[in-house]
Amino acid sequence: MIPIHSTSYPIFFENSLQELRKFISESNYTKVFILVDSNTEIHCLPVVHDVLKDIDYDLIEVTPGEENKNIDFCIGIWRMLLDFGAERNSLLINLGGGVITDMGGFAASTFKRGIDFVQVPTTLLSQVDASVGGKTGIDMDNVKNVIGTFTQPKAVFINTEFLKTLDEREIRSGFAEVIKHGLIYDRLLFNTLKQAGPSGLTDAIIYRSVEIKNEVVKEDPFEKGLRKILNFGHTIGHAVESHSLSNGKNPLLHGEAIAIGFICEAYLSFKKNNLSETDLNETVEAIKSVYPAHHIKKESYPALLEIMKNDKKNNAGQISFSLLSEIGKCGFDKFCTEEEIFESLDFYSST
Repeated sequence: MIPIHSTSYPIFFENSLQELRKFISESNYTKVFILVDSNTEIHCLPVVHDVLKDIDYDLIEVTPGEENKNIDFCIGIWRMLLDFGAERNSLLINLGGGVITDMGGFAASTFKRGIDFVQVPTTLLSQVDASVGGKTGIDMDNVKNVIGTFTQPKAVFINTEFLKTLDEREIRSGFAEVIKHGLIYDRLLFNTLKQAGPSGLTDAIIYRSVEIKNEVVKEDPFEKGLRKILNFGHTIGHAVESHSLSNGKNPLLHGEAIAIGFICEAYLSFKKNNLSETDLNETVEAIKSVYPAHHIKKESYPALLEIMKNDKKNNAGQISFSLLSEIGKCGFDKFCTEEEIFESLDFYSST
């Protein structure tokens, strides 16, 4: 597999960690740091260390979990960078899942007005989504990624061997973003995924998923138009995820919540954007075959709506959606009423 080139950085697949070593060796960084959480320190750092063993670096560790992707943990990262003497000509390597790549990218992009960073994503979710595209961010007051920047990494190094460290639930969570790329951009990929399921993932599928996201981001790096289609399922899905994080002892993972959003927003696509009933049913069937049903209480609808009202995509007080016109094609800047949103939640509960 050849490297995928974005507008400003390469995405490496084959021999990616050797490419990481080469990248550092050929650069002139005064200091190198690796950001990990307690999981990637145990399962992934030893693999990276074997490749970088003759390169000096300092380690920064944070606690895993979306609930820790906030300003307090960012302050901890900044403080460690200060304590270790980080200069503007330093490099931060983000080794982990979406929380690490989102928060590490944000910390790097703001420290001393910006230091270089690279992404080494270790989960399926971060490999096909969070590490690619230059979005960085943290959560605030249960609103996902409401604080962040558009800052491109210097490179992304994807090693699918890391996926062997994940349990089935984590793979299923990341699989949602792969499905999304098929739904919004590539019906052939969607058809492949229906047959393969999470257990049938291949390097070729992951490569194609990353390729799709990169194609969209190259066209619209700052989300003024086409890139908005990547938000399909996320307006409602992020609200469900945020509500789950604030109310449950076993909160939904990102992909589990986004899967709920897919069904709700596919219904809205049927009502508002001419998605055929056949494509609606096919989408629902594909999602339900992978993700177990989650009970959403009617009394939580107003709270979900309040979260949606803070969504970054909204315009003039209207809640904005990206909606399918058919499987493989998606529009954006579609606005739905409160009643329609509640109707979509009812639809999910009835499926």
